[in-house]
Amino acid sequence: MEFKISRDFLAQIEQLIGENKEQELYDLLHDIHYADIAEIMEELDQKEASYIFNLLDSEKTAEILLELDEEVREKILKSLTAKEIAEELDELSTDDAADIIAELPQEKKEQVISELEDVEHAKDIVDLLRYDEDSAGGLMAKELVKVNENWNVLTCVKEMRIQAENVSRVHSIYVVDDENRLKGRLSLKDLLTTSTKTPISDVYIPKVDYVKVDTKDVEVARIMQKYDLEAIPVVDELGRLVGRITIDDIIDVIKEEADKDYQLAAGISQDVEADDSILELTKARLPWLVLALFGGFIAVKVSGQFEGAMEDYGVLFFFTPLIAAMAGNVGVQSSAIIVQGLANNTLGGTIWQRLFKEVKLSLFNGFILSIILLLGSHFLLGVDYIIGITVSIALISVIVIASLIGTFVPITLNKYGIDPALATGPFITTSNDIFGILIYFSIAKVILGF
Repeated sequence: MEFKISRDFLAQIEQLIGENKEQELYDLLHDIHYADIAEIMEELDQKEASYIFNLLDSEKTAEILLELDEEVREKILKSLTAKEIAEELDELSTDDAADIIAELPQEKKEQVISELEDVEHAKDIVDLLRYDEDSAGGLMAKELVKVNENWNVLTCVKEMRIQAENVSRVHSIYVVDDENRLKGRLSLKDLLTTSTKTPISDVYIPKVDYVKVDTKDVEVARIMQKYDLEAIPVVDELGRLVGRITIDDIIDVIKEEADKDYQLAAGISQDVEADDSILELTKARLPWLVLALFGGFIAVKVSGQFEGAMEDYGVLFFFTPLIAAMAGNVGVQSSAIIVQGLANNTLGGTIWQRLFKEVKLSLFNGFILSIILLLGSHFLLGVDYIIGITVSIALISVIVIASLIGTFVPITLNKYGIDPALATGPFITTSNDIFGILIYFSIAKVILGF
């Protein structure tokens, strides 16, 4: 059952801290998962959170550090000495340790590395720090189980027992040659059912999915998702096995990418959270709001070019919000589907095939909506048929153009290395509003002759 934090439970913890009852507090928190303790600490003030952190042993607090919100973790790390941080990192795998060290100021980073007791652990962490955080090298951990193709099964099992002591979870057994180049993987079933004298070269599976150290994290996520992998090996430029990436790291990548795309779609240009400062939230939101405002100015200007319609066909202006809303909605729908296809690498065919399909779809949808609009405007609003037909024709045209823009823009952005999720936000909505109004009044002018 999922642990739930109640106000009474927090009050009990605050009371134990206030009365300095360490043993009772330790007993209360002892069986609680580290992720839940991190959540508890985020609900307390800085002094109380530090009290809990200092009370628990390094094996648990090291994991808590990983789960804490960045701001809370930063404050905790500031209160610790370089030696104390090093003690926490000694309990973590190399990839998690590298992530925490990367958040430290340069001077403290060097001090912490020098305090690490395990020299090999320290070397591995330093090696990981040289990779970009959004690459396979920045995601990978050094801990893994590997065997040499020239060993026999008995030697292999002995070596695996030694290596497994430093690996929390063994997903795969990798096979390398004398130069540490990745050759394949080993099935545990084959290992258990084969003679102890059999060479590994006779039983290993040469086909193995892998990524290079400079592969982008989103591409790693796509590969692991496509092939349902729990872990994937990472090789360097020479094909040497240098690490592995596990599914828990990829889940974090997928979540971060989804959060980023969702915020872009909502017109937020930076990665922010609800608890961030007003200044940070304003910096993230304001640019797109300004764009929408200027887009509104342009829409007003476009409407002003058809001032003559106000005198003879004033009812046309009552349909302007409807046309603009339909243009924006259709554009966002089209772009959302394209962005999803680009993200999942499932977008097939050429751009012209995609545009042609979108035209057919929008014509079909537009025809149905225009019939509803024509009948509804006449029988519910009492609008003349000629006006209803004009608005309906304009609606079909607007839907077709909006869907084409919603399809073309994200594909083009993706082609030039710009996040296509940008095309599902205010950018596409504002542009379609403007085009929608322009097309609407242009068609109305042709048909009605104002």
